[in-house]
Amino acid sequence: MRRSQTTPTKVALIQMQCGADPAANLANAIARIRDAAKQGAQIVCLPELFRSQYFCQAEDHANFALAEEIPGPTTVELEKVARESGVVVVASLFEKRTAGVYHNTAAIIDADGQYLGKYRKMHIPDDPSYYEKFYFTPGDLGFQAWPTAHGKIGVCVCWDQWYPEAARLTALRGAQILFYPTAIGWHPAEKEKYGAAQHSAWETMQRSHAIANGCYVAAVNRVGHEASSGGAGIEFWGQSFVVAPSGEIIAKGSVDQEEIVMADIEWGRVDEHRTHWPFLRDRRIDAYSGIEQRLID
Repeated sequence: MRRSQTTPTKVALIQMQCGADPAANLANAIARIRDAAKQGAQIVCLPELFRSQYFCQAEDHANFALAEEIPGPTTVELEKVARESGVVVVASLFEKRTAGVYHNTAAIIDADGQYLGKYRKMHIPDDPSYYEKFYFTPGDLGFQAWPTAHGKIGVCVCWDQWYPEAARLTALRGAQILFYPTAIGWHPAEKEKYGAAQHSAWETMQRSHAIANGCYVAAVNRVGHEASSGGAGIEFWGQSFVVAPSGEIIAKGSVDQEEIVMADIEWGRVDEHRTHWPFLRDRRIDAYSGIEQRLID
């Protein structure tokens, strides 16, 4: 039975530190899902690629061994905890589609343990310590929304969150809350000079998606310092947060602690925002030719 849209839904973001042992990370995630459910959570989202440390800091073929099929062994375990706890689970995983074709993928599992589907990350970065193009093929499933037992949700992944087109198309599919599993942080040498501005930009983008689309936005990040191949590594900045349709942050995590960030989703606020600030109504869809082009000369 689907939840009444007049009843608030409690969402939980699992802000966690990820170690070198995938099995230990999965066990930690499952324990925190159970804990969140005991606190009343009905939708739980894990951070990007939570089963491992952020391996994209280096181009290393050995890291492909971390990938798995979806559905696969991890989704089977998460289906069990979803069914036992009665929660919807959003889980970001390294997907092996076939030899040579891998994706950065989020699996969506309903509160009865049913696997609903997956979203493959569409925008793939290639920056120092974020060498994702080495590992991931761009997504080919498009932008989607899933009607779950506790609300209609959309999911994008990390680098997708910088693109207003991704948020808009997901909202147009009917999503009332957008989840962004994330792995983002500071390069230690740049933190003092650029850190505040970088974090502010990240937060501002998510707030703008909420306002422009009249929906909730939830971004969940990891915490801790991770390094590979002798480099300086990345200091993940945590601060997972939930934004209401009018843009205010209604829940936010710390910079460096593992924790469960929880917020109540009042579905009526989505309808209220979309009728009071009718951005979707006033879109000039007849005048947007060219948006599908890289540049317009």
